[in-house]
Order: sequence, then C-alpha cells, then structure tokens
Amino acid sequence: MVPNPLHEALQDTLRTVESLIRATERDLGRPCEAFQSGKVWTGPAAKLFGEQLAHLRARVRTSGDRILADLHHSLSRTPRQVTEEEARTVRARYNLP
Repeated sequence: MVPNPLHEALQDTLRTVESLIRATERDLGRPCEAFQSGKVWTGPAAKLFGEQLAHLRARVRTSGDRILADLHHSLSRTPRQVTEEEARTVRARYNLP
C-alpha cells in the first residue's frame, strides 16, 4: 500500500481553502464591524447598506462553512492508503504529480 494521492491533494486543498476562507471572513468582518459602529456613515441609506453588508457577510460565512464541510466529508470518505495501481490511476485521472 502507498499514500493515496487524492487524499493528499484533498488535505492540501482543505488547508489552502480554509486559510482563504478565514482571511476573507476576517477581511470582510473588520469593515462590517466598523460600519456597524455608526462612526463611518449614518442615516437611512447607511442603515440599508449596513443590513446588506451584514447579510453578505453571513452568506460568505455560510458558504465557506459549506465548502469546508464538503471537503471534510470528501476527505473522510477517501482512503489514506491505496495500492500502487490505484495510486497511478488516481494520478492519471486527476492529473496529480
């Protein structure tokens, strides 16, 4: 048995995507919190914009959580070890090194 290249690729993908999602949430969170403080902009248009921004922030968080859940699920269903022949097949099918 040898390491499954698909399992390794999914682990790498999970690490990369998780980092990007957390960075996106952080980068969107700061302006959203600053905006909600009431010190950036006030009035009816500001209130509407703030509600839309909060909605989009929640959507980003939910979407990111779903992506991560899908990756975790795929990873949990992918064996860590496969035969050498299966590893060759996986590499060829997914164009992995």
